[in-house]
Amino acid sequence: MKFTKLTAISTALVATFALAACDDKNENKTTAKPAAEKTFVNCVSRSPQYFSPALAMDGISYNASSQQVYNRLVEFKRGSTEIEPALAESWEISEDGLTYTFHLRKGVKFHSNKEFTPSRDFTADDVVFSFNRQLDPNHPYHNVSKATYPYFKAMKFPVLLKSVEKVDDNTVKFTLNKPDATFLSSLGMDFTSIYSAEYADAMLKAGKPETVDTTPIGTGPFAFTGYVLDQASRYVAFKDYWNGKADFDRLIFEIVPDATTRYAKLQAGQCDLMDFPNATDIEKMKTDPKVNLLSNPGLNIAYVAFNTEKAPFNNVKVRQALNLAVDKKAIIDIVYQGAGVAAKSPLPPTIWGYNASLPESEQNIEKAKQLLAEAGYPNGFETELWVQPVVRASNPNPRRMSEIIQADWEKIGVKAKLVTYEWGDYIKRTKAGELTAGIFGWSGDNGDPDNFLSPLLASANAGNSNFARFKNAEFDALLDKAIGLTNKDERAALYKQAQVIFHEQAPWIPVAHSVGFAPLSPRVKGYVQSPFGYDAFYGVSVDGK
Repeated sequence: MKFTKLTAISTALVATFALAACDDKNENKTTAKPAAEKTFVNCVSRSPQYFSPALAMDGISYNASSQQVYNRLVEFKRGSTEIEPALAESWEISEDGLTYTFHLRKGVKFHSNKEFTPSRDFTADDVVFSFNRQLDPNHPYHNVSKATYPYFKAMKFPVLLKSVEKVDDNTVKFTLNKPDATFLSSLGMDFTSIYSAEYADAMLKAGKPETVDTTPIGTGPFAFTGYVLDQASRYVAFKDYWNGKADFDRLIFEIVPDATTRYAKLQAGQCDLMDFPNATDIEKMKTDPKVNLLSNPGLNIAYVAFNTEKAPFNNVKVRQALNLAVDKKAIIDIVYQGAGVAAKSPLPPTIWGYNASLPESEQNIEKAKQLLAEAGYPNGFETELWVQPVVRASNPNPRRMSEIIQADWEKIGVKAKLVTYEWGDYIKRTKAGELTAGIFGWSGDNGDPDNFLSPLLASANAGNSNFARFKNAEFDALLDKAIGLTNKDERAALYKQAQVIFHEQAPWIPVAHSVGFAPLSPRVKGYVQSPFGYDAFYGVSVDGK
């Protein structure tokens, strides 16, 4: 996963539930006696944009909502890209690949809060609500919270899904317009989290439907109890969780923007996990007795997107020249401190379908100057380079990366002014087409190559998650053909062809794939890094405290 501090709309919504401690109903129902309580503190770099996964497209929001509060029909096994049953116990797929029938788990309970107490268990009605809210423009919740459903659109669900229907209380049928090899794994992604239809009905009748998005209720292992803006979100273990209560009783997401401070709090025993450590601290952490440092290759990409609809970036030779001007080895050494690999494709080398035969990304100033001259810019030009304002899993220091790229471009006569915006505004302006060139990042969410190529580069996502506004009919045709096949080797061959087109057309500078780090307190047991860069705490235990 993904993009996003709080936007104006989400700030307004969140302000309505800035609770100081916890909700009485969840407090009494879900926690042990105070003397026996265990608390897990996750120190995070920034506030979530949303607590509603259908509205979000960023890992910070998913960690604070879907990964703790909600479940999906299927979910990914811990530390894996393999799916397993969750709210659906089993399923059948029709021979033509167009119909998926899910048999739902019985006896699953929803959380409660001061606004709402469920009168029934989870049923097919909740699945139908969760999908039709996003699918049906006439659904009473479709426009609530000014929702745009960015990931639902990025995965082309509006054109893929023909219908989502209740067969009976424990059975749901999905009908597709065309076969999609990724559909089942896509149902494990955060934007498909299952909401309570009963809660939604109650809040609609009360005249405050936005409450469903600001004060989440799900079936997950942790119940949301409150949020204080830019300070912390809080949760308690759900005693009636269908898979058994979590090991610890309280979960706190403490918002600590400075990475040095997060590290100090981890060393002091005030944090059990911290996100996005400074790259310069990694070597120290490896030998720090107060830190258990986990790492794995990230399923991610940091990149510079060119607005291919704007001159001079509508000229392929300009884009190729700017690619050749960048010293990616220097970026890996300086920005990533060696904890990354130079990119030559949108796909990371760890994912199937990666085209290893693409030319290596090596700096070539003379060739870059030649291409610029051929494009009509023998003396270069002036432009803006947008600087991603937040650290993300794919990029430990966007500012420093921008400075290196700026210096490299100047070697070929391109003078780039570094500009930035608050994160929510950064994404909003980009989607509106204001971007010139800018730094972005992406982490995969289902382990399939399509999850990189379609959201980030398909014509249908121009103006949504395709920030380069790249449109190429041949590229689109390869993706469409691949997703309709079941043979993995055949799909991989098509994705390799698509990467060749990407390389030739150069809508981006693919910069780097990072290593993901998880600095933990030694008292934490059972934590497993997600290949998608998310933090899920069910199955984790803590000693003492």
